[in-house]
Amino acid sequence: MKRTRTNPRRGFTLIEAIVIVIILGVLAAVIAPRFISRVGQSKTAVAEANAASLASSLSVFIADHGKPEEGATIDILWEKPSNIDESKWEPYVNSPDELLDPWGNQYVLLLPGEKNYDFDIISYGNDGKPGGEREASDVIKP
Repeated sequence: MKRTRTNPRRGFTLIEAIVIVIILGVLAAVIAPRFISRVGQSKTAVAEANAASLASSLSVFIADHGKPEEGATIDILWEKPSNIDESKWEPYVNSPDELLDPWGNQYVLLLPGEKNYDFDIISYGNDGKPGGEREASDVIKP
């Protein structure tokens, strides 16, 4: 006498798969907006830290060479200004990429500053324009 084994079904039924997809969709709809806003907040925090670092570098530049000429850009921390002797020059940042904010826009050097007396280092946020809210808000240091 030969017995046959019945194998229990393995895997998910169509209804179970649909329920899982719906649950994952609801979780994504609830979590995704919060996660995306956190990414924006972290970029703003990075912009603030980098602007503060550039402000420190510019303060050292001013101590070494005096106040930059009017109309100077943040590039003076990487590229030698024409009024500085070659033998007294070395860059104040490690690469030109340090002059870019987290959104890929170059920081702006404002001489004299509006917020601070000597200068302001500004990132205009993700839209690259003055003003704005949240990720588009301006970061001004020192």
